[in-house]
Amino acid sequence: MDFRLDIIVEYVPFFLKGTLLTIGLSIAGILIGTVLGLIIGLGKMTKNKPISLFFNCYIIFFRGTPLFVQLLLVHFGVVPMLIGHTNGIVASIIALSLIAGAYIAEIFRAGIQSIDKGQMEAARSLGMNHVQAMKDVILPQAFKRMIPPLGNEFIVLVKESSLAAIVATPELMYYGRALANTYYRVWEPYLTAALIYLVLTTTLSFLLNRLERRLATE
Repeated sequence: MDFRLDIIVEYVPFFLKGTLLTIGLSIAGILIGTVLGLIIGLGKMTKNKPISLFFNCYIIFFRGTPLFVQLLLVHFGVVPMLIGHTNGIVASIIALSLIAGAYIAEIFRAGIQSIDKGQMEAARSLGMNHVQAMKDVILPQAFKRMIPPLGNEFIVLVKESSLAAIVATPELMYYGRALANTYYRVWEPYLTAALIYLVLTTTLSFLLNRLERRLATE
């Protein structure tokens, strides 16, 4: 197999630029998705049936349809309605945030429901209202239990961000495809991209494991 390192070296600045955007998209998606997930998870658990049904339908839709389809709908449908034209970066952030929100909502729901109901009752007996009890008593305990699945979702989001290339978002896979189309080569661009993704996900897994162990000792 003829493996050309020279074209990889030529594209190093582009791979670096794409990697930074991949990280940025993933961070934006997980941060916005976490806020959405908390709102959706609490909404699903509410006793108000119309609200609970709405958020449950949201979760079913975004967990039951491919990100590829969601990304195209957002890019060609939602974003032009919002800003008047298509924009790959905006579409990617929105799509990643929406799907992350659906999965993180279930993580929050499971984490909150794993806390003994007596904790809420004890907090309410001390004079706290429901919101205060949730913020100061339930969520801090649940958060420790949610670290592993939240970390896994972040890792999944890093890999799923590669689909942003289909809407011309200049992230890592965008430049991998550009190199492949320019030189009609397969091994060099895609192996390089795969190695970079591997480094990102392995590093993230290591950091999350350290965080999990640190929280476990507190």
